[in-house]
Amino acid sequence: MTVSRRAFLIWWIGGLVAFGIVIWLSSGITGGDVTLGILDHQAAGSAARVDEIQQQWLAGGVLDLARIAMIGDLVFIGIYGIGCVLAGYYYRSRSQIVLKAFGLTALVAGVLFLATDYGETIAQFIQLMELQGDDDLAGFAATLRLVKVFAFIAATLAVIGALLAERLSSRAS
Repeated sequence: MTVSRRAFLIWWIGGLVAFGIVIWLSSGITGGDVTLGILDHQAAGSAARVDEIQQQWLAGGVLDLARIAMIGDLVFIGIYGIGCVLAGYYYRSRSQIVLKAFGLTALVAGVLFLATDYGETIAQFIQLMELQGDDDLAGFAATLRLVKVFAFIAATLAVIGALLAERLSSRAS
């Protein structure tokens, strides 16, 4: 698969912009009597905790905003994950071994991020749309959370590392 630098950068930077929008949307959920946010929902781990969080959102009038934020999260996951995978393909095709290593890391971590964050968020979204916690879905989401965070950090650092290594190697030439 041949990927241009421009193509991966459009997806990857677009994903960062989408991430910022999701953070902004999610930040509007908490405030006043609503003390539990999206991160609490991700880590809930049980139907009872999910129900507590969702009831607080309902009582606080932010349930629709939580739904919009989760839909935004689903969009972000796709854009950013594809950006990391494309960066991985791009850098794996470079001749320098360090760029190939960063590329492989971005590719593997990007795929892992896509799988785990989609799994987590879809499990959350099902519970939110049904306004009913489910122990299996809550446990699944909470279990994927740590892997998702690790994959996100690894993919992000791999892309940044590749960009820096590429820049440094072009200056040395």
